[in-house]
Amino acid sequence: MTTVSGSVVRDPVALRAAMVAELGEDTIRSQAVAAAFSVVPRHLFAPGEPLDMVYDSNTPLVTKTGPDGTALSSVSAAHIQAVMLEQAEIEPGMRVLEIGSGGYNAALIAELVGPQGAVTSVDIDPEIVARARACLQSAGYEDRVRVVQADAEHGVPEHAPYDRIIVTVGAWDIPPAWIAQLSEHGRIVVPLRFAGLSRCVAFDLAGGRLFSHSYCLGGFVPMQGEGTYSETLVPIHGEATLRIDGPDPGFDVPALRRAVHAPRTERWSGAAFDMPDELELFVVTSAPHVPFLYASQQLVDQGVFTPAVTYGTAAVVEGGSLAYRTKRENEDLGGWESGVYAYGPQAETVADRYVRLLRRWAADFRRRGAARIEYLPTSAGVPDGWYVPKRHGVVAVSWR
Repeated sequence: MTTVSGSVVRDPVALRAAMVAELGEDTIRSQAVAAAFSVVPRHLFAPGEPLDMVYDSNTPLVTKTGPDGTALSSVSAAHIQAVMLEQAEIEPGMRVLEIGSGGYNAALIAELVGPQGAVTSVDIDPEIVARARACLQSAGYEDRVRVVQADAEHGVPEHAPYDRIIVTVGAWDIPPAWIAQLSEHGRIVVPLRFAGLSRCVAFDLAGGRLFSHSYCLGGFVPMQGEGTYSETLVPIHGEATLRIDGPDPGFDVPALRRAVHAPRTERWSGAAFDMPDELELFVVTSAPHVPFLYASQQLVDQGVFTPAVTYGTAAVVEGGSLAYRTKRENEDLGGWESGVYAYGPQAETVADRYVRLLRRWAADFRRRGAARIEYLPTSAGVPDGWYVPKRHGVVAVSWR
């Protein structure tokens, strides 16, 4: 149970105040967002859940699971909700569309837009819609949030235009309807999936294209309906797989399987390792078809792979050879040094290629927000530099 000043606390008001104080240390920057979190009773959107879990800022609360136990809907962790609301920079009087209903986040948005604003929340699942409406009514927000059942791929045109669209499900693409329903200088905040990773990106609209205002690490349960996406899994060693968005680009699987059973090549960059989310983004957007290597803890314990692979790490593949990023302690660097393990007949080549990427990132882009992420509708054509095609357009990433 959460404690305040050394005492066990069961009062939701006190727990809410403690959560807001914690979020204020490193996440909440604005008085308006802090005030919204201070007012909205989060526990009324998670009935039956222990109060300490409800008001733990890093704990999502699953509200529906599929037959296989996969989470289909949740009340997101307060931390990521605060991050996205700060990214959105919502002002009083704005019209906001929330994609993915849970109720709580919509209530926070209602506090931010005030009585002159409007909040519409849409979800494809009738059970989630009914639950959101019931929770909003319980908390006193039934007249301040409009909850709509529909496939969010098409937005909610009858209440457009929107000054802000906040997407609380993992999206593989940005449908044309979302862009069309934005106001002239609107913003979309979306956990966008591309190149095997997800980033919460705040996109500003300009000339029919979307340009990143900010981005950060973040993932959500995947979108359902027409916006559903899938990834390709390529088994290479028992419980080790390469995962890539979209179709298999033609990996030489038999050769890769032979490679990971052979001795590995080790290379160290001499460059500091930190901000792994920024480094990973640089690696996957600096080469074509960079998959993510995942492996079980058992294979890590057996020494086949390092712990980096348990949560997935970007791999550079060339023919029947591959390399992935690892790290080691380095006192001269004051922390950790990045390095590479490589396998296969071209291990030296892929290791050197990867190490060059690690060194370039450390020398030129080792900071937050160095990437510029753009979304271009199909009609805008193909950009220069690195990009990945989507169903309705392309995601392009450049480094500054």
